Amino acid sequence: MSLLEIKNLRKSFDNTGVIKDISFEVNQSEVIAIIGPSGSGKSTLLRCATTLEKPTSGEISYLGKNLFSTDENGKVHIANKAELKEIRSYFGLVFQNFNLFPHFSVLRNITEAPVISGLLSKQEANNVAMDLLKKMGLEDKGDAYPCQLSGGQQQRVSIARALALNPKILFFDEPTSALDPELTGEILKVIKSLAAEKMTMVIVTHEMSFARDVADRIIFMDGGVIVEEGTPDEVINNPKNERTKAFLSRFEN
Repeated sequence: MSLLEIKNLRKSFDNTGVIKDISFEVNQSEVIAIIGPSGSGKSTLLRCATTLEKPTSGEISYLGKNLFSTDENGKVHIANKAELKEIRSYFGLVFQNFNLFPHFSVLRNITEAPVISGLLSKQEANNVAMDLLKKMGLEDKGDAYPCQLSGGQQQRVSIARALALNPKILFFDEPTSALDPELTGEILKVIKSLAAEKMTMVIVTHEMSFARDVADRIIFMDGGVIVEEGTPDEVINNPKNERTKAFLSRFEN
């Protein structure tokens, strides 16, 4: 069974289609990189998959449980309260701009959700947070505040925060786009280490060499549709679609 399954997904804003009939699956331990030009619907796709947006139509399911479904009359339904809470525990999302609570310490940024949700006791959450900070190379930053950290450090904290909830799948929405080039490498190194640990991930990225190195499968989107999909060798090294070729030509040295 697929961990995530998206069928015939559509999303419109003011009658303008942003996502147009997209379908794909994500299997356990698979890393999917989603590439494409700005405005192609990549971030909207992630927002629908994580309940930040409600689809216009289609289905999204995790482990066979419907998050969103569409009835015969075209009405979209979201899972009931109990199912929604369970399904939301399956995924985590790392944003472009960190989205840390500025008035919370690094430690509290990581422990707040597990404690409030009842997933962990305060002491358990603290132990998990410190282990994650050590993994991120930030074990001495627990008492610091976001404003005292570099952009790269803040993004590593946001990754630790997502991991603290022990998700089955982790979504990244262009995790390096807000960083200076010299800080990008440290985030990509963290994501590569998660891939080596068989973490299931869906990553929207403009880092083509990174996508080629870390992904099991690459999806190229343009105009709200999947234009091309396949292995990194198929999509990046040997693209078949002319639109894919034109897009990737901008990244060639």
